Amino acid sequence: MQSMTRRPLARRSAALALVALAAIAALPGIALPGAAVAQSPAAQAPINTYNAIHHPVVGRNGMVASQNFLATEIGVDILRRGGNAIDAGVAVGLALAVTLPRAGNVGGGGFILLHLAEEDRTVVVDFRETAPAAAHADMFFEADGEVDNDEYRFSHKSSAIPASVAGFDHLLRNYGTMSWREVAQPAIDLARDGMVVWEDLAVNLARSKPRLSANPASRAKFYKPDGSNYEVGDLYRQPDLAWTLEQVAEGGADAFYRGEIARRIATDMARHNGLITMDDLANYRVVEREPVRGTFRGYDIAAMSAPSSGGMHIVQMLNIFENFPLKEMGYGSADAMHVMAESMKLAYADRSKYLGDPDHLDLPVAALTSKGYAAELARGISLSSARPSSDIGPGNLAPYESPETTHYSILDSEGNALVNTYTLMFSYGSGVVIEGTGILMNNNLGNFTLRPDIPDAFGLMGSADNQIAAGRRPVSSMTPIIVLRDGRPFLLTGSPGGSRIITTNLQLLVNVLEHGMNIADATARPRMHHQWYPERLEVESGFSPDVIRTLRARGHDVQFSAGMGSLQTVMFSDGLFYGYADPRRPGAMALGY
Repeated sequence: MQSMTRRPLARRSAALALVALAAIAALPGIALPGAAVAQSPAAQAPINTYNAIHHPVVGRNGMVASQNFLATEIGVDILRRGGNAIDAGVAVGLALAVTLPRAGNVGGGGFILLHLAEEDRTVVVDFRETAPAAAHADMFFEADGEVDNDEYRFSHKSSAIPASVAGFDHLLRNYGTMSWREVAQPAIDLARDGMVVWEDLAVNLARSKPRLSANPASRAKFYKPDGSNYEVGDLYRQPDLAWTLEQVAEGGADAFYRGEIARRIATDMARHNGLITMDDLANYRVVEREPVRGTFRGYDIAAMSAPSSGGMHIVQMLNIFENFPLKEMGYGSADAMHVMAESMKLAYADRSKYLGDPDHLDLPVAALTSKGYAAELARGISLSSARPSSDIGPGNLAPYESPETTHYSILDSEGNALVNTYTLMFSYGSGVVIEGTGILMNNNLGNFTLRPDIPDAFGLMGSADNQIAAGRRPVSSMTPIIVLRDGRPFLLTGSPGGSRIITTNLQLLVNVLEHGMNIADATARPRMHHQWYPERLEVESGFSPDVIRTLRARGHDVQFSAGMGSLQTVMFSDGLFYGYADPRRPGAMALGY
């Protein structure tokens, strides 16, 4: 990869002057495509020409894009101090636990996709939560057979074993260059000393007050001692979370899974009918896996493997798209949207049957991602009419055999790439904070299938292979992605959004790789989503009314939706780093140096 050799620390001070320009360019509607032309001829790369409406941020040594500006700044500072993308990834993940409490976390888990430049290797780090030893398939059913939805989603009992700290520890020990203390200190400082409340945080906490006030420790963490809300401009401190992060900075994963933090988690769980024990915490393990791989229009795709469903089905849908002239159809045309909607139905139907924890069953990855299988599915798509979901079921794979979340993307000067999607599941997870720790817990047992005829918390159908069982990892839609060109990271992306994560990421790839958009225009364009059941095609505002009428005439039940996802995207091209933070979520920022 050209122009990606590490620069000595003393020479990096020259990059500081670019930080203010990059921060301004990250603001919606503001771009500075010519601000640094004199620095390098590569700055004239066509990706930032004026024929685009939106423009990515430009950097020369690295790029960070995350859903919160403070976390992004921390990541860039780690890179500037000599850390690699892995060090910066851990620092950003810990910072988001402080600055984006509804999704950033140390009480959840997720998936990281890494490209390691020196080893020329791409690897999955699976730190998905697992079901406690006492968990079982019937645990949320009442005596009359009905599901106790409050217990299933908003209780101590709804939490799987938290895995984020284990995942970050695995990264630092195996691939990082900095210590726990170095990467944790910025988050500790923010939690201990406080941060000034901004509009989005104030509004979000106020809206979530009924649920977060049900738990005394949550109420104490998120609201003032007199019970009133934090207002814009207030200083918000999280001393208990600062204590937890301090313990981790000193003792790493052992402090969290075997020390005083673990004791406090297990004690609080036992007091409130939760299942997680000291043994559960001590026995948790991170797993490294091979990514799902595919190709599209000459690019190599590396995406998250099971227990995520996203990688397999993104590759599957890209394979289907190769059978249609989407570029000639045009972005946002009725034909292109129709083909994409029909492909989404087929992929989500397969998702309902063929996904689960790969440590507990064999998954037909090769068949699902086969070009031949995709061609067969493509032949069943009519361009004139929508196929009812009731006529679609999981495909026959025999001839081809041989799941509130946040995301960030980081690329460093050496060519190391890190994309992390991690989650508490719902916004603020279970709403439960462990007393004395500031840890907001996940409710990821809700990503399991209660029964094959009952949709999960995001309305997705599943199979018996995803029912609750001790030690099992629930199926997820989280889908960090790395696109490689000539074996080098070219495009990094990912998004929150529950069941819409897969289709959000898919459309970013199509917009860039098929329609030739820059990553900013590709992110800002309106999105669509279909997940087989329920039978509706959801669209954001911004598509042509004529196109909507045409889709309805073809049989699509088109429904308008709120904004979908929050893509955090980084690219390396023409010797420059590019980044763009999705404007759908306030406070997101991409920043290079």
